[in-house]
Amino acid sequence: MTDSRFPTKDAVLAFIRSSTVPVGKREIARAFKLSGSADRERLKELLRDLEAGGTVERGRNKRMAPPQSLPEVAVLEVSGIDPDGELQARPLTWTGEGAPPRIFLLPESKGRRKGDRPGLPALAVGDRLLAKLARINDRLYEGRIVRRVDAGTDGRILGVYRPAPDGGRILPTDRRNRTEFVVLPPNRGDAEDGDLVLADILPAGRLGLPQARVTERFGSTAEPRAFSLIAIHSHGLPTDFPHAALREAELAAVPPLGQREDLRALPLVTIDGSDARDFDDAVWAEADPDPANPGGWHLLVAIADVSYYVRPGSALDRAAYERGNSVYFPDRVVPMLPEALSNGLCSLRPGEDRACLAFHLWLDRNGALIRHRLVRGLMRSAARLTYEQVQACRDGRPDDDTGPLAEPVIAPLYGAYERLWQARARRGTLELDLPERRVRVDERGRVLGIAVRERLDSHRLIEEFMIAANVAAAETLEARTMPGLYRVHDQPAMEKMESLRGFLTSLGLTLPKRQELTPDHFTRILRKVEGTPEAPLVSEVVLRAQAQAVYSPENIGHFGLALRRYAHFTSPIRRYADLIVHRALIRSLNLGVGGLDDGALGRLEEIGDHISTTERRAAAAERDAVDRFTAAHLADRIGDRFAGRIAGVTRFGLFVRLDESGADGLVPASTLPDDRYEHDEAKHALVGERSGRAYRLGAPVAVVLTEADPLTGSTLFRLADPGSDPQV
Repeated sequence: MTDSRFPTKDAVLAFIRSSTVPVGKREIARAFKLSGSADRERLKELLRDLEAGGTVERGRNKRMAPPQSLPEVAVLEVSGIDPDGELQARPLTWTGEGAPPRIFLLPESKGRRKGDRPGLPALAVGDRLLAKLARINDRLYEGRIVRRVDAGTDGRILGVYRPAPDGGRILPTDRRNRTEFVVLPPNRGDAEDGDLVLADILPAGRLGLPQARVTERFGSTAEPRAFSLIAIHSHGLPTDFPHAALREAELAAVPPLGQREDLRALPLVTIDGSDARDFDDAVWAEADPDPANPGGWHLLVAIADVSYYVRPGSALDRAAYERGNSVYFPDRVVPMLPEALSNGLCSLRPGEDRACLAFHLWLDRNGALIRHRLVRGLMRSAARLTYEQVQACRDGRPDDDTGPLAEPVIAPLYGAYERLWQARARRGTLELDLPERRVRVDERGRVLGIAVRERLDSHRLIEEFMIAANVAAAETLEARTMPGLYRVHDQPAMEKMESLRGFLTSLGLTLPKRQELTPDHFTRILRKVEGTPEAPLVSEVVLRAQAQAVYSPENIGHFGLALRRYAHFTSPIRRYADLIVHRALIRSLNLGVGGLDDGALGRLEEIGDHISTTERRAAAAERDAVDRFTAAHLADRIGDRFAGRIAGVTRFGLFVRLDESGADGLVPASTLPDDRYEHDEAKHALVGERSGRAYRLGAPVAVVLTEADPLTGSTLFRLADPGSDPQV
């Protein structure tokens, strides 16, 4: 019998969403007039179901709020001033998915009684505040200032030094920070005009601009290599290895064959981009000779045995953990391991003996992985090939390197790949083939060109081989009941699905109303719009509705790849997660030294959280550097007209991605045709109140470049035809 007195899940969820602050069980019980132990138990179970479904999250003091909500009180950093003069801020720490919610700071009360504390000094970008937050909606908060948090001499600023009559100025490289810092003559150090410098922010004085003291000089910003340096220091990437770690790397040597499996007679090859700096995987395939597996394939995926050189608790291990992963810029790499390993002993160079961990993989005629075996081996790469070389060979245009390998090596690789690709299609994965910018630079770091990176079957071949090896690694850990780190990708949150469903309906597309959607549901929608003007728009919105992949010892599967088990195994030179998986496999299979230690076993959740954070840090740094190189490339094209598409819609303007290069830039809302524009979040559009003119995500537009600042990476456009109706 239904108890009509007890609230439904929807009613409780609506109450939590409508609250401006996180709420606890007590507030919920009071709101719905619940009492007694039976009601409390039912409420506890209901909240547990909501949390498991991803519609609410449990935060501090077990208080409930919508996913990725901010706490009631938080430290904020002033991030800018909008065109209406409102101060905006962002949380000082944010580990959620995508950009943090917007926070508008409420002005202080003008009416004060005698004896009230004086008002805060004028706020500037970069100032830190303690504030009480009130949630307006999922993406918008109001903040009421409690007090200013003085960064003291702990605060640092990266910027460009310019001389001035009173000493000098530092102009921040952060595009969101427009504050200039005074550098008095004793605080200048050896900085020269135009130098990129790191400086300590000094305690604020009562009057005038804030002051800073130069602590480090990185050279002239006229040098293109400064763009990567800005990204490195802005995101706090470690760049110097401790002496002990360098010493360990220099003393390392290739191990003898010993108990390892000798793979040196197999023609394993590495296939990477032409600009690749390390080679940590090699592949080989043959038609399975086993008569019990007709039409099947035998693959070998060999990965550099980093765990042999980087032992748990060593100086190398501590340095690799701190970095979490390598970070790649157009002109350099910040490696996870010293060069003696990353470009030396752990790089699978042709003709040189290399220690490896290798998975033998057996596929049936349908591409299903039917069994696998991991060995610790010694290999010798037969060739270092590029994606373009291999694809050209496959298409009948071999060169001197690929010609002798065409039939014995490359043809079998494609044969196995075709089976894996068929299995992928049957599995129903999420197929978001998103464009990637490639910045080509010369030896001095000057930009030669920017283009969207071409996707070839040879790229997909290596991806499918790596996915198969990663699945084998996860299956091995699970079969051995060995803890490790899985690469997990959760289902999209229910709330995001409702928003996406409404948006797709407006385009005449239907997303099934099922409790559990599969990746194939999204791929079918993408196929329906393939080749239409709406295709980019739908791809962008589907992508934004997905959860973020992370590392975790708890296996919940990989939604996007439609896999129940998945662990990163194939890139231990550049990802600490893969090194942990290697160690776990070595320990579980008794493969010798370098296995996972007891200390790490007890810290896997902490390790997963840390390297998920360093991964996001690396992605942000790489993106910032590419933005700066792109702005430098466009700097001499001010006034030129470009074709592009709207890649982002915000309250303050439109982000446009150029068709020619994939470069992104902002069209400020203040430059749009005369009207008052409202941000319709559900429709991903800016809509004019009077004209009804709508600028929607994915719509094609023509723009004129008005600003390109390489130091901040800021690129601004205006619409080329502001009076015409936008194409939607």
